[in-house]
Amino acid sequence: MTGPNSRPPRRSTLLRATTAVGAAVPLCLAGWLGWQSLGHSAAVGGTAAPATSPAGTATPGTTTPGTTTPGTPAQTPTTPVPPTTPTTPAPSNTPAPSDTPVSPTALTGRTILLDPGHNPGNSAHTAEINRLVDIGNSRKQCDTTGTETNSGYTEAEYTLDVSHRARAILAARGATVVLAQDGDRPWGPCIDERARAGADAHADVALSVHGDGGPAGGSGFHVILPAKVAAGKADNSAIVEPSRRLGLLLRERFRAATGEPYADYTASDGLDTRSDLGGLNLSTVPKVFIECGNMRNPVDAKRMTDPQWRQRAAQGIADALTAYLTTR
Repeated sequence: MTGPNSRPPRRSTLLRATTAVGAAVPLCLAGWLGWQSLGHSAAVGGTAAPATSPAGTATPGTTTPGTTTPGTPAQTPTTPVPPTTPTTPAPSNTPAPSDTPVSPTALTGRTILLDPGHNPGNSAHTAEINRLVDIGNSRKQCDTTGTETNSGYTEAEYTLDVSHRARAILAARGATVVLAQDGDRPWGPCIDERARAGADAHADVALSVHGDGGPAGGSGFHVILPAKVAAGKADNSAIVEPSRRLGLLLRERFRAATGEPYADYTASDGLDTRSDLGGLNLSTVPKVFIECGNMRNPVDAKRMTDPQWRQRAAQGIADALTAYLTTR
């Protein structure tokens, strides 16, 4: 409704006011942005100062080391790099075969009997090796076939190889080395003949080389010493003490050369004293056995089938025999 006393319409007034405000806002905003870019930046040297949040992350509108923002120079990280710590080489698990030089004449005039256990041909001569022989305090089989690894590497092969290697080392030191058997006979010899072999060779000392056939979970080596036996045809009283001295040297030198631990499934601290072995009961020269490892154990078998390890085993045996003959 319109008339002389009516109010002017408010819509046009509001429209004009709104238009004026709308025009002013962009101008104010532009001025504020200009101040920010000119005045504020100049106040801090023209470069945006980096800032981080408590968590160490960059806050919006700031720079982080290694990045740039438009219109600002690249930032170079200034965090110091920590010095490199020298590393110590891991210790080797392969001991030196022999640390002490040995004279090539150290064993001149000495005779050593090496007795490689079993015989590669024994398995084809079961009737012969099963025959019982007198060992003084009982009767036992003439010989046995020996054991082997899961892959078929036999104890007889092992004992011959290590004995050949030890013979070469000992001969280089001047010794005369005799083997109780060299794989050159179809079977045997029997254990009583092996025991006599030391005396037959006029040997100063004898050593029988073996590999054990223990439980698959057991590993390590051990040395077998003679117990005193004076019964029937056996009397080893004179060799018990010198054999023990040889056994202690063998335990020490074999471990030093090979790094192998003492057996954890038999013996005690790598030593076992027995009265049931004809090769020890009937011997008249100092003699011990060494079970160089358990061929039924995968870890020991891996060592014993390795030619380099067998060379270290032979070194340990030769070093023990050398020490025995040169230090008493």
